[in-house]
Amino acid sequence: MSVYEINDTGALLASNTYQGRGIIIGETPDKKYAVASYFIMGRSENSRNRVFTEKGEEITIYPYDASKVSDSSLIIYSPVRRIKNQLIVTNGDQTDTVFDYMTLGKTFEDALMTREFEPDKPNFTPRISGMITFEDGAFIYKLSILKSADESGSGCNRYFFNYTSCAGTGHFVHTYNGNGDPLPTFTGEPERVSIEDNIDMFASTIWNNLDPDNKISLYVRYTDVESGKFETRIFNKNGALK
Repeated sequence: MSVYEINDTGALLASNTYQGRGIIIGETPDKKYAVASYFIMGRSENSRNRVFTEKGEEITIYPYDASKVSDSSLIIYSPVRRIKNQLIVTNGDQTDTVFDYMTLGKTFEDALMTREFEPDKPNFTPRISGMITFEDGAFIYKLSILKSADESGSGCNRYFFNYTSCAGTGHFVHTYNGNGDPLPTFTGEPERVSIEDNIDMFASTIWNNLDPDNKISLYVRYTDVESGKFETRIFNKNGALK
C-alpha cells in the first residue's frame, strides 16, 4: 500500500469491531469545508449509557440514564470546544486542558505534555486529541495520541502530528486496534481516510459502518472555511436525553 493511498472510510470502519473512540479531521473534495468528527463506542453498561448533547459550539457527553451511572470519571466530559479561531476535539477532559492553555497563550503541545493516558489498567486507554486552526480562508490541523510506554503503565509516550489540509483527505486516530482483553492500543500514524462533500453522506458513512452493538454516539461538523459558518450532525444510539 502506498503511503499516499487513501482508505475508504466506511470499509476501514467496518473492518474493525472496536475502535473505541475515534477522531477524523480533514477537508472535503471541493475544498469548501473543514471536517471534524468524533465517535464513541462502549462494551460495558456504564460506557454504553451515554449521549452527545450540543450546546452552541460545544458538545458535552451526559449519561442517558443517570440512575445507572457507576463511575462518571472517564465517561463524562466535553469532547468539543472552540476558542477563537481554533476547534478542539478530544476523547477526554484534556479538552479543557487544551482550552485553558490556549487561553493563556500557550500551545496544543504544551497542554498535552501535562497529560497522559487514562488510568484504566490494564487497558491504559490512550488520550487522543485534535485541533483545527482556521486562518485566511484556509486551515491546518493537528492530531495527538498519548500512550502507555509499556503494559505496566510505567511511563507515557506522546506523539504529535501536523497536517496541511488536502482535498478529499482526512486523518483518523482511534484508541484501539480492535477488541480484546486487554484492549490493544492503536499503533502507527493516524490513518488516511476519504472525506465526502456532503455532511449527511459522510455522517451516515461513519455511523452505518461502526459496529452496531458497540457504537454509542457520533458528532460530525462541517465548517465553511471562507465564512466560518458550520453545520453539525449528531447520532445517539440511545436516542434523546432522558
